[in-house]
Amino acid sequence: MQAAIISGREKLELRDFPDPEPAREGVVVEVRYCGICGTDVHAYAGGHPYPPELCGHEWAGRVSKVGAEVEALREGDRVSVGVLPPCGECRECRAGHPAWCQRAMSGQGGGDPCGSPHGGFASSIAASAARVVAVPDALSDEAAAQVEPATVTYHGVRRSGLRLGDLAVVQGAGPIGLLTLQWALAAGAREVVVVEPSPERRTLAAELGASLACEPGEEAHQAVRERNGGLGADCVFECVGRPETIQSAADFARRGASLALIGLSHQDASIHPTSWLVKELSVTGCIAYERAEFARCMEIMADGRVDAEPLHTRSVGLGELDAVFAELAGGSVRESKVLVDPRGLS
Repeated sequence: MQAAIISGREKLELRDFPDPEPAREGVVVEVRYCGICGTDVHAYAGGHPYPPELCGHEWAGRVSKVGAEVEALREGDRVSVGVLPPCGECRECRAGHPAWCQRAMSGQGGGDPCGSPHGGFASSIAASAARVVAVPDALSDEAAAQVEPATVTYHGVRRSGLRLGDLAVVQGAGPIGLLTLQWALAAGAREVVVVEPSPERRTLAAELGASLACEPGEEAHQAVRERNGGLGADCVFECVGRPETIQSAADFARRGASLALIGLSHQDASIHPTSWLVKELSVTGCIAYERAEFARCMEIMADGRVDAEPLHTRSVGLGELDAVFAELAGGSVRESKVLVDPRGLS
């Protein structure tokens, strides 16, 4: 069996792996779709160390094999992948902080004791049964493969401090930004302004409910102030994950506003700390999600309040991945979400 691995800067390889077998507490899943995450692209472009298990961590499919000690899942079940539940034994759990459980957090970095030595850019993958969650019938396979990033943004909006009636700004209209837009509206934002350089992505943001989708620049800042009585935004979501966008997110905020960092940057960022201090910003870091949020997120997606379907703009096979990664890393692609169908190798 072949799986795609990011092995260095601008280097992606198809490697041979044994067909996976389930651990006693694990399952094997036939991957139907796997999303290409922004962190995958950043790793490809930057060449920093990247665990092979993370090369494709937004997967969904059907259970094909079940371990001897697994009772809650059966062959044929449709599932999507989440994180392990809190262990109840680490120092964070014992101190009453299960949301930051060491075992669950390590799983976000690819540490699954029952997992494969590769990620979801493969025809099948082994995983702990405790990681996978049953997918409602109302969700398509394409939507199921986007539950993982949807839960990331669900978690980010829940942690953000967004209040009913707030004016929110979402910086970036990639998949993370477009999902954040929808969660912010579902959480009660009266308006959401999306800031994005791509005209195609701005159009999609408007279709998904943004009251305004505009290019970065002074006109965007002016438009936000006009919509909030001369103030900046009540809540800002940074969903780009680049060093140069961190300070610009703070610039959109009014005094006393909330700023949620959802986009992940692997590089240092220059900021103007005086402006953050003078504005008395409440800054929240948001990484991944809690295990319990996964099922809640799917319930809301299943009833249509948050729709991942329009984000899916293209499907590719494993054999096309190298070229697609090069396009995504070079910024030449204005698509939203590219899904990998490992059944198609060409």
